[in-house]
Amino acid sequence: MELCTYFRSTASYRVRLVLDYKKIAYEPHYINLRANEQNQTYKNINSFGNVPALITESGVIPQSLAIIEYIEKKHPTPPIFLKDPFQQSQAMAIALSICCDIHPLNNLKILNYLTKTLKINEQEKNEWYNHWVNEGFQPIEQMLQQTAGDFCIGNTISIADICLIPQVYNAHRFNVDMSNYPIISHINQAFLSLEWAKQAFPEEQGDSCS
Repeated sequence: MELCTYFRSTASYRVRLVLDYKKIAYEPHYINLRANEQNQTYKNINSFGNVPALITESGVIPQSLAIIEYIEKKHPTPPIFLKDPFQQSQAMAIALSICCDIHPLNNLKILNYLTKTLKINEQEKNEWYNHWVNEGFQPIEQMLQQTAGDFCIGNTISIADICLIPQVYNAHRFNVDMSNYPIISHINQAFLSLEWAKQAFPEEQGDSCS
């Protein structure tokens, strides 16, 4: 497998975590988002022009959740989709809250539009980012009061953790006050203590100086 990735892309981070968790070897192709490498050449590979994109023998898969679903079906062990239907729905609710509610409002494309087109300053950009992370983390923290152990759903790794950990990484980058989210913080600490999880960490990637 080949993965088009960028070290600070939270969507790419999700996929790297799944690949490392399942011990699947892959070849990374680094797409420098800040150098505007979503050019026509890359768009010929991935028409969306963003990362991640997984290059397989059958073709290219864009979008992190679609990639993760493909990997899970091709390599079901160890699983990140839970067997119990209700628990899986809880995990997916957390994952979708991050991927559909928080991330789209705070990805690099949106932040660049805010600063370059709407001309907001750095402080206003950070206020925007913090606002939407808090809007998302507050209900997640409340839900985790009912579901969490060391991870989002008890003590079993799921798609919820795969999506949460990269979002927490970005929250720290933008100085979100994580003291308001003790359960999320505990899960993040427990997850990042796992040896395999360290391989996917953004600063461990080959393009981390980009």
